Amino acid sequence: MLNRLSLLLLLLIVVGCKNQKTERVPVSIDSKTYALFGEEFDVTEPLSVEELAQQMDNQNDTLEVILKGNIKEVCSKKGCWMTLPLGANDDLMVRFKDYGFFVPLDASGEVLLQGKAFISETSIEDLRHYAEDAGASQEEIKAITSPKRTYSFEASGVLLAE
Repeated sequence: MLNRLSLLLLLLIVVGCKNQKTERVPVSIDSKTYALFGEEFDVTEPLSVEELAQQMDNQNDTLEVILKGNIKEVCSKKGCWMTLPLGANDDLMVRFKDYGFFVPLDASGEVLLQGKAFISETSIEDLRHYAEDAGASQEEIKAITSPKRTYSFEASGVLLAE
């Protein structure tokens, strides 16, 4: 009896943790409705992704910015990262501060972000992990053989257009 109760308790804890949901808070900006994830922030003159790319290429430091763009891809397992197109050949890799919140798996369209932008190098292991999360084939994952210079963003708050 004790083993069954322990097993049931363990199962409830695992299921409860796995299905963690992020609370959606509706926010209105210029007659548009957004869902807030993470910390609340004031939207004042957001940069476009193109403007951010220019600033990042001309500066070595981390930039604290409010950014406006469109979602290209979201982690298909938890919603724990997303990418935004950043020019013709690059993407901006967005992760969420302290792994404290996630976005919906089907998130798409316009997004406003507050946080820190910086350039980093992504290891082969991490690139393969992200490719797996995005649903890439084993051939695509095995084809990743070198690290990549990555435009990164740590978001403390996210507003998704509804």
